[in-house]
Amino acid sequence: MIIFGTKGYIYQLAILTLVCGQCGNPSAHTLRKRVSKFTLFFVPLFPYSTKHYTQCTFCGVEHQVPNEQAEQLLAQSASQAQQGIGQQHGANPFAQGGQGGQGGQPGGGNPFSQGGQGQQPGQGGNPYQR
Repeated sequence: MIIFGTKGYIYQLAILTLVCGQCGNPSAHTLRKRVSKFTLFFVPLFPYSTKHYTQCTFCGVEHQVPNEQAEQLLAQSASQAQQGIGQQHGANPFAQGGQGGQGGQPGGGNPFSQGGQGQQPGQGGNPYQR
């Protein structure tokens, strides 16, 4: 007896901000790749179908995207991520080192940081910190 079948895998490749064709809202869209594989005795052997889709996070509609356009969207997402890293470096107000924040306090004004504001337990600080 030979047991064979198919199994589908979904990979999330990127999250992009696009204008939805269905609802018209500029919202986040997930770029996903669906791969269907042939299985033999429940072991995936080789892919026989690969399709790319975008899904609107606002209304939930899915659109199939050609492979060439999916590669362009993925490259666009990577370039936007690289630009975002350069612009936001050191701007985290919740960082442990305390760059900026509220009033120049050490710890950056984060009540959950370890280097905190010198409060004793039971005085309105973090109840989970010892």
